[in-house]
Amino acid sequence: MENTNGSENLPPVTEAAIKRVWEGVGAASDRTIRHTIETTLNGLSAIDQEHWEPRVNANIRRCVLRSLIHSLFRVKVENIENIPPTPAILAANHLHHIDPLVLLAEIPTQPHYYILGDARTLYNKWWKRLILGFAGGVIPLERIWGEEQAVIAAAKAGRDDLQELAQVIKDTVNPGGDIHTIRRIDRIVAAILASGDGLMIFPEGRLGTAEGHLHPLKRGTVIYALRAGVPIVPIALIGTHDLFLRKELTIRVGEPLYFSATTRPKRPEIDTAAEALQEAIQALLPRDYQEPQGIKLLQHFLNRMLW
Repeated sequence: MENTNGSENLPPVTEAAIKRVWEGVGAASDRTIRHTIETTLNGLSAIDQEHWEPRVNANIRRCVLRSLIHSLFRVKVENIENIPPTPAILAANHLHHIDPLVLLAEIPTQPHYYILGDARTLYNKWWKRLILGFAGGVIPLERIWGEEQAVIAAAKAGRDDLQELAQVIKDTVNPGGDIHTIRRIDRIVAAILASGDGLMIFPEGRLGTAEGHLHPLKRGTVIYALRAGVPIVPIALIGTHDLFLRKELTIRVGEPLYFSATTRPKRPEIDTAAEALQEAIQALLPRDYQEPQGIKLLQHFLNRMLW
C-alpha cells in the first residue's frame, strides 16, 4: 500500500502501520495501562517533594540487562569515558525499541539514569509493566504517534478506508501537548536532574527509518539541559535498526556539549543548542552503513519482541 498522507515528514501508511495503530488505540483506552501511567507519574512527582521513587539498584539493572543483551548480540562501545560522573542528559538516535536497554546495559551506573519514553510502547504488554514496575527509572510520555498522524492525514486526503480509524484516534489518543502534562513532566525532569541523577532521551521523538539517518530533533532535550545547567552527551546507536542473533551493535559516545544555564531559555538559544546537538549526533553516525549479509537467525522475533 502506498503512502497517501501527503507529507514527507510522516511515515508511510502501510498495512503494518495500520495494524500498529489499531494496537496503539487499544492501548490508549486500556484501563490497566492508564492506571499504570498515572501511578508511575504520581510516584515520580514525589521526587519534586524530596521523596524517592522506588527503583532497582542501577548496578543490578545493568547486570541483568547486560546479561540479556550480550546473550543475544555482540556490543561494541566507543568512548564511554565521555559520559561525565555528574548529572547529564544522554541524547541518542533511535532505531529500535531495544535501544534504551542496549544503552542501560553499558553506560555507567552513577548517576542513575531515567528514561523518557513513549507510555503506550512501554506498558502495552503485561510483562513490560511487571518489569518496569520493579525496575523503575522510567518517565512515561503520552503522545500521538507518527503513524497515527499519518492515518489522520490520509483520511483527510480522501482515504475512505481509514475514516473510522482516524476518528478512533481522535477520540482515544491523548496527544500529550496540554499545558498541565507538559508542566508535570518538566517538574519531574527538573527534580531528577537537581537530585543528582541523569536523563536518557531520544530527541528525534520517533523511530528512525534507516541506519545513519537522523530525523530533525525535538527541542525538549536542549530546553531541559539549558534550564538545569547540565551537559548533553551525544550518542550514536549503530546496528539496531534490523536485529538478528549475534549481530554487532555499536554505541559511539561523543564529547559532552555544554551550554550556559538559563531558567527561561529564549528561542535563539534553544535553536542554537538544538542545531549543535543535531550536528554532534549526525557526526557520530556512519555515512555508508552496510547491513551484514548471510543467515540472520531470530531476525523476525528480535525485531518484534518489544513492539
